[in-house]
Amino acid sequence: MTDNHEMTINLVVLGKAQTGKSAAGNRLLGSSDFESRLSPSSVTPRCSLGRSGRILGLIRRSGCESALRVRVLDTPSYPHSALSKEQVRDMVRAALAQHFGEEGLHLALLVLRADLPLCPDESNDTLQLIQELLGPTWKDFTAVLLTHADKAEEAGYNDETYLQCASSTLLSLLSLVQHKYIFLDNHNGIIKEERNTVLRKLLNFIRKNNYQVLLKHSKE
Repeated sequence: MTDNHEMTINLVVLGKAQTGKSAAGNRLLGSSDFESRLSPSSVTPRCSLGRSGRILGLIRRSGCESALRVRVLDTPSYPHSALSKEQVRDMVRAALAQHFGEEGLHLALLVLRADLPLCPDESNDTLQLIQELLGPTWKDFTAVLLTHADKAEEAGYNDETYLQCASSTLLSLLSLVQHKYIFLDNHNGIIKEERNTVLRKLLNFIRKNNYQVLLKHSKE
């Protein structure tokens, strides 16, 4: 957070390979900061921080319009095709401390594909990573991004019918994070209105969490 005229939210995207983490980060930033492409191996080799410009029209504070800035930390997939789990964990932990140690982290975004079923034990690795990184209150600071939602829509599912048919594994996960989830299309272009809708939902999650942050270093 900053002053009444500008607010910054800090986010990290986490997930398995080819779930669309980097593409989701680009969508949130309104840019193409992160490399995102189809690949038979993990694409992202290291953590990378992206910053948006000033975004207007989303928030008002003290009766006046405020600008929003978004910072997104993109991370290697977990598990990774070329890095051990320990290497990824240590890399992400160091990057979180480096980039968000001063202001704190508002939300970790667990990225899953809406066009693929989530089976038992499949999300355990990433959930374990989130718990190790965020600690015992991780559920309060984690939301789920369901990417490739346009493919689910093409198959005849809207948000409501999708959740009615979703696996018990996914439903249990959404319940764990207090139903903080967002469906995200996988269009190539960045659509301003869709981006603003997603950012409004994230801001609502953060507001309901009383703007608390994690991982902020205390100043001696």
